[in-house]
Parts: sequence; C-alpha cells; structure tokens
Amino acid sequence: HQPMYYFLSMLALNDVGLTLSTMPSTLAVLWFDYRWISFHTCLIQMFFLHSFSVVESSVLLAMSFDRFVAISNPLRYASVLTNNVIIGIGAVIVARATLSIFPGPFLLKRLNYCPDNVLLSHSFCFHPDIMWLACADITVNILYGLYVVLSTVGVDSLLIVMSYALILHTVMGLASPRERVRALNTCVSHILAVLVFYLPVIGVSMIHRFGKHLPHIVHALVAYVYLVVPPVLNPIIYSVKSKPIREAMFRVLRGKDQT
Repeated sequence: HQPMYYFLSMLALNDVGLTLSTMPSTLAVLWFDYRWISFHTCLIQMFFLHSFSVVESSVLLAMSFDRFVAISNPLRYASVLTNNVIIGIGAVIVARATLSIFPGPFLLKRLNYCPDNVLLSHSFCFHPDIMWLACADITVNILYGLYVVLSTVGVDSLLIVMSYALILHTVMGLASPRERVRALNTCVSHILAVLVFYLPVIGVSMIHRFGKHLPHIVHALVAYVYLVVPPVLNPIIYSVKSKPIREAMFRVLRGKDQT
C-alpha cells in the first residue's frame, strides 16, 4: 500500500483499457478479414483510445512526482502522498483526459466525408486518420489535434524532464557515491516506462503530420508499436526491477504449479 504501487496499478489498468479499446476491431480484421466499422463506433473507439493515451501520459507524470518526493524528501514521503492525495490525482487525471478528448468526436462529426474516402490506415480509429477522410476544411481539427498533443503529452514530457533535473540536482548533493547510485536506481524503471511510451507517441505524431508520402506499412507498424509495446513492456520492466512485485509473481506461479 505504498504510493508507488497505487500509481503502478493505475498504469496497469490504463494499459489494459488501451488494449481493450482496440482489440475487438484488430482481431476482427486479423481473424475474419472484417474491413468495415460504422462511423459512430469509430468515433467511440477513437475517444477511448486517445483518452487512455492521455491518462497514461498523466500517470507517468504523477509517477515522476512520486520519485521526486521519495528522493528529495523521503521523511515526508508518506505524509505528502496520502491516500486522499492519490485519489485526487487519479480523479484529476481522468477528468483531464475526458475534457481534452471530448470535443474530438463532435469536431469530426460536423465534417462532410467523400464517398470514395473510406480507407483508414490502421485496424482502429485515430483522430488524424479520420480527419483526412473529410472533403471539407479541416483547419479547426488540425489546430485541435495540435493543441491536445501540446497540452497533454507536450506539457507532461516537459514537466517530467524538469522533475528529473531536480532529482539529479538532489542526487548530486548526496555525499556518498553509493547513495547516489542507490537513489538513481529507484528511477530506472520509471525512466524506461517513459521512453517506452513517449518514443512511439512521437513516432506516430511525426508520421501522421510529415510522413504522408511513406508506404502504408510504415504507418501501420508505427501505430501498432505505439499500441502494443507499452502494455507489453511495462509489466516486464517493473517486475524485473521491483523486488516485491517479482516475489509476488513467483508466489503466484508456485501456487499454480502446486494446484
């Protein structure tokens, strides 16, 4: 019941939600060669897909704050990150994601779409993917998409970098090199999780904005990396680096072997 494990639970639940939001349509394409999706279903899937992405970015930011408090002021760690504070952070994260993505479906629904433009780049619905199917002025949608990216992922990544700059400043103030290594070692898992999430997000954003001339397979592969890699690697990263989680997994596996 430490704050870090509450944030890990949020991250795990969000990864499950991100996977479930795209899995039905992806499996329908792979298993049954099903190539149709209704417009409203597409908008609903897009809303949940982008909402979960914003939530993941926000949770990673909250975890960087957790690491900052744990290293810079360990004696007050439990008093700062109380259960009520963590619940409040979780509520703000969900509200922020919902309010950020909520206008998206309505901005897409108001557009007129050409009958011939029916092909999406992936087996799931991205906002840029749907937007480019319209036969209308999409300037508002482009500005909205840019605003969402900058106000969520952009701001979060900047704050995460700032938090680690403060963490590094605190660590460099420690007298013992062994204490410095020990303090930085507690951040390795989070740093890896940040890279695993943000690098594919940046790749997807760059591909959709500047890579329209690239082959279709490139767009599809980058999108699948963005959706598959974080949910797959996050449990591995934290189970390898966190001794309590690793020991709990071994206990579960031993229990299944005995039954």
